Amino acid sequence: MISTIVEFLVMLNPFALFLYLEPLRKDLSHKEFLIVIFKSSIISFTICLVFFFLGDTIFTSVFQINFESFRIFGGIIIFSYAYYYIVKGQKALIIIKENLDDLASEIALPFMVGAGSISLSIILSHRQSYVMGTGSLVLIFALNFAVIYTLKKLRDSIEKRKFKTAFDKNMEVLLRLNGFFIGAIGVNMVITGLKNLF
Repeated sequence: MISTIVEFLVMLNPFALFLYLEPLRKDLSHKEFLIVIFKSSIISFTICLVFFFLGDTIFTSVFQINFESFRIFGGIIIFSYAYYYIVKGQKALIIIKENLDDLASEIALPFMVGAGSISLSIILSHRQSYVMGTGSLVLIFALNFAVIYTLKKLRDSIEKRKFKTAFDKNMEVLLRLNGFFIGAIGVNMVITGLKNLF
């Protein structure tokens, strides 16, 4: 269970999300920022929960796709994200919108939920019972929200501009370092998918 939670948190990458949300942190109030992140977490949790319960059925019965194919594709996508994190680092990819609900949806997809998160949700259903898996997902998204909230509070508590700049630079280092772990997860998913296919 612990390894699953760690894998998921590395995949969700709250450090990267915190960096990508810089335009929001500047333009939204503290309360609005937290509301947007909370709504994004709820949307992402719901999507992952649906795939946790129905993922195998959706792939085998509805689309008639072997899950291992999706696992391989998810691994390639994760690896490409990792490459982007390591090589390019921080870049603002989220555009401010007037409607906070639209903004929450934009953050949830694809920044919090993508092929990697969906794959991990289905893999989680193979490893744990419905009760334990649901509890794990609740804990995962709660921890992800808590990390972003803590980083926001920590940055807001820094008064001098030069220290805020240093804080952001250190976050970029963490982002790049996290990219190596994400890349490893992606490669492992590809290898596992190929082994299971053949």
